[in-house]
Amino acid sequence: MGQPCPIPVPVPQISVGTLGHPCPTDSECPALSLLPVCPRLSLSLSTVWGQPCPLGPPPLSLHPDTTSASPLCSMSPFGIMLGSWESHPGGNWGVWAVLRCSPNPGATLAAHPVPCVPPGKVPASNVLASAPSDRNLGAWRELGCRTTHCNLEVMYRSTLVFLATKPHILPGVLEEIRPAVGAQHIVVSLVAGVTIQTLQRLLPPGTKVLRIMPNLPCVVQAGAMVFSRGSNAGDEEAALLQSLLSSCGLCEEVPESYIDIHTGLSGSGVAYVYLFAEALAEGAVKMGMPGALASRIAAQTLLGAAKMLLETGEHPAKLRGDVCTPGGTTIHALHQLEKGALRATVMDAVEAATKRACEMAKD
Repeated sequence: MGQPCPIPVPVPQISVGTLGHPCPTDSECPALSLLPVCPRLSLSLSTVWGQPCPLGPPPLSLHPDTTSASPLCSMSPFGIMLGSWESHPGGNWGVWAVLRCSPNPGATLAAHPVPCVPPGKVPASNVLASAPSDRNLGAWRELGCRTTHCNLEVMYRSTLVFLATKPHILPGVLEEIRPAVGAQHIVVSLVAGVTIQTLQRLLPPGTKVLRIMPNLPCVVQAGAMVFSRGSNAGDEEAALLQSLLSSCGLCEEVPESYIDIHTGLSGSGVAYVYLFAEALAEGAVKMGMPGALASRIAAQTLLGAAKMLLETGEHPAKLRGDVCTPGGTTIHALHQLEKGALRATVMDAVEAATKRACEMAKD
């Protein structure tokens, strides 16, 4: 006890948790009491001098030499679907992974729980989420995820850690976890406006850092996400993150300068689309169609149009022209939209949101 474990153990390639606010006090942090017992808890030891590790069985981790795969339910109440596990000759390996939204349960993704999350790449029991109170953890528990109020516990149980706090809270969280961050950790930030350079400055030298920006449709596995990697994150870490998040929808690696543009285009962009859908349905209501029916048709119209864009690869102008006939209904309607400066207004909206994202980074 208190000495390095004499039994060689595999180092997990991945385990994942999410971090909330800093622990209220050190005395309330269960992870601190484990440190003298098992110095290599971050490597997920199953035994210490022949005794069961106080953390229980090792968390599942990805392993490159797998022999079979079995589907498992995924986890997130916010639709982050990660889910199969693999059987390895030396034991079972898997991944802990989770994306957690704002601490405010009425905001962003938290306001849109998914009642039935389809199978993904991570079993719910291998997800560990941290939050300062039970208020934000109930949805995780309902899906079978593990929860804690201690960020350090996440660090000692996981190697892939997602930071999902408000920007003003993040410095305190990073200060708290910094002593526990090691070479085995991969730190992924979802925090708006906080650059990779800032993350690397606040974490130990050499930390593998990546930054991602999702959008709301991740809750229905139809999101659009971009990510960038820090100087210490290699191809393996980038491929892993992309593999996990591609289950949520489109996931592309981009230069970090594109992340703010993505915020204006897609993060905020879904709100522009919802506004357009609302106006589309209200126009039909004005002409006499019941509101519920109009909303369903408007939503399906947007879905079908987006599907054609993705599947045909055609430029939007080409597809728009295909709908128009000389003297027909569509060209008359498009004339009204052009008179209302729809195109320029949307471009201005993307620009405004992008600039605001850049300002947040400076703040």
